[in-house]
Amino acid sequence: MAHLLGAESLHLEFPTRVIFDDVTIGINEGDRIGIVGRNGDGKSTLLRMLAGRLEPDRGRVTRRNGVTLAVLDQSDTLDDTLTVGQTIVGDIDEHVWAGDPIVRDVIAGLASDISWDARVSDLSGGQRRRIALAQLLIGDHDIIFLDEPTNHLDVEGISWLAGHLKRRWSANAGGLVVVTHDRWFLDEICTATWEVHDRLIEPFEGGYAAYILQRVERDQMAATMEGKRQNLMKKELAWLRRGAPARTAKPKFRIDAANALIADEPPVRNSISLASMAMQRLGKDVVDLENVSVVYEGNGSGTTPEKRVLHDVTWRIAPGERTGVLGVNGAGKSTLLSLVAGSLQPTTGTVKRGKTIRVATLTQQLFELDDILNDRVSEVIGRQRSSYVSGGKEMTPTQLLERVGFTSAQLSTPVKDLSGGQKRRLQLLLILLSEPNVLILDEPTNDLDTDMLAAIEDLLDTYPGTLLVVSHDRYLLERVTDNQYAVIEGGFIHLPRGVDQYLEVRALQQRTGSRGSTSSPTESQAGQSGGTGSTGSASGSGSAAPSKPKLSGADLRNAQKELASVNRRLEKYGTQVASIHEKMATHDASDYSGLGALSAELDTVQSTLSDLELRWLELSELLA
Repeated sequence: MAHLLGAESLHLEFPTRVIFDDVTIGINEGDRIGIVGRNGDGKSTLLRMLAGRLEPDRGRVTRRNGVTLAVLDQSDTLDDTLTVGQTIVGDIDEHVWAGDPIVRDVIAGLASDISWDARVSDLSGGQRRRIALAQLLIGDHDIIFLDEPTNHLDVEGISWLAGHLKRRWSANAGGLVVVTHDRWFLDEICTATWEVHDRLIEPFEGGYAAYILQRVERDQMAATMEGKRQNLMKKELAWLRRGAPARTAKPKFRIDAANALIADEPPVRNSISLASMAMQRLGKDVVDLENVSVVYEGNGSGTTPEKRVLHDVTWRIAPGERTGVLGVNGAGKSTLLSLVAGSLQPTTGTVKRGKTIRVATLTQQLFELDDILNDRVSEVIGRQRSSYVSGGKEMTPTQLLERVGFTSAQLSTPVKDLSGGQKRRLQLLLILLSEPNVLILDEPTNDLDTDMLAAIEDLLDTYPGTLLVVSHDRYLLERVTDNQYAVIEGGFIHLPRGVDQYLEVRALQQRTGSRGSTSSPTESQAGQSGGTGSTGSASGSGSAAPSKPKLSGADLRNAQKELASVNRRLEKYGTQVASIHEKMATHDASDYSGLGALSAELDTVQSTLSDLELRWLELSELLA
């Protein structure tokens, strides 16, 4: 493979610490490299050095003659005075870019729902991010550097971007270097992974899953060697603790040997784990949403029209349920969770709440920290309680903070001086210490690196209450939730096959001419869609402005009959799914063959249910 770019003996030092020391790496044709590491260890800094935007203190970065590169920064660098079209294609003639399949693919994938003549200054943060990404991807570059490209993209946008990057070059052409915390994205596109830590870059083969496997093997080998060294240290230190006659000048070489062992001790990485906190008792009733609709009224003048967000949604949330919620930006996910939390009342329908539930929400903002910004981290935790019980052990506030990744030095840091990821961890810890039995997480992965995400997921694994998660991070959703649902054009739809089925449903909507796939938060989400509650029963459908049916005569009557039949079958199979879940919950755990039979039956029923839901969508669209 031809060499594209090389970095030799890189050394970079900031006033407070050394970032890289004697690092040598290279990028070849066909490389698809993902960069991972803890926040603050230098991932974005490395990208800037390789792209020539930051000069190292020592060492050099060289590029092959003629190699072109492009960089997507985390910061927004768009010109607010330009239109969307001017920003993406610049001065390129329309017949030129319109005839380029790559340009058409990029525009369709990232900017199809944004007006070509809209001013950049009028765009939302997510739209600006997509326009910046489109501007970069229409170019013909040998190397592309992407810093957190999935920020502000929904599941569909992330899936499209992965597909585009996979087919952009042939297998042995081009180079891609990406910094992201989206582990599904890393697995999907990367052939190599670089871990940035402790002033160096450690290469691994493959994507995220392969990297984790190799890292575990490396850590196991290091632990074995460390165990042997610890035994030697214990022997030496035990000898040093003997009586004074033994500590003479004669065996000084042994003292020197023990000190050498201690001096050679590698720095210990943060051990991030936290067992579940005690929580309030959760009864058999949690929250039931019955035929709920939410309509935001217009201002009457027509400038702000009425907006229907949810329509006839039924959702019965069970104790211990772990559910992920999908949907495009502005679909109504946060509105739905506000109904569950009790901070919003429905326009129509009822919300029944259990008497013992205690709901806590991890929001996308950090409002919970506003009143404590000037307080030190240890004081914030310490003023609530003098000790906590975690994993059956009593812990001080300081010990608890250290177990969620705070170093000793950070404990005395004011909250306002923490990084985004540190504030996020503190926010989650404070919520857990309030002992909720229903936990709602709204985009919990913001500002967290892959190591911290794994730690948070481990923490959520042990959470015994009801867990509801809204996230565009499909790895997180599939990791910590058992069921996935989608808010699609006002309806609430069960997804037995998870994110893959959601993408299929959205693709079907696009093919059948349903409303835009990436609606912005300001657009009306009124439309027609089905919804299924946790029992699998289909809720009603409707539209704020019904259009003329696409069928007539006998075809219309047949479609109406089939839709009624599908509705009945959905209820039937939904009841079967609930029944099988109950049987599995009460079945003898040691009867593996019996559980296997129930599991196979469940797969069959859910597959049938999935097919029926897709057919329901097709018929609903025809009858819209």
